Amino acid sequence: MNLSLSGRHLDITPAIREYVTSKLERISRHFDHVIDVNVILSVEKLRQSAEANVHVRGHDIFVACDDADMYAAIDGLIDKLDRRIMKHKEKDFGHRNGEPLKHLVDPS
Repeated sequence: MNLSLSGRHLDITPAIREYVTSKLERISRHFDHVIDVNVILSVEKLRQSAEANVHVRGHDIFVACDDADMYAAIDGLIDKLDRRIMKHKEKDFGHRNGEPLKHLVDPS
């Protein structure tokens, strides 16, 4: 998983970078096929916002969250992203008989 972390009107400190990477490990535990993650953290007056664009096989998933605290915005972002990834994963697997689709089945 490639992680790109940038800030608008905000310096990305090592603590924030470590916090985001530790939270994104939760996403990779649920779904292994994450290719790219672009996270943008921004500050506008009293509003802290976090946005993520996740590229998985065949889809791009965009999630944004605003809060008064940057760490709370990151937590909300990860919660939303986790729900969207799980929804994508459920769609990727067939609903009939609980069997995966043909492109996900191991050929051996």
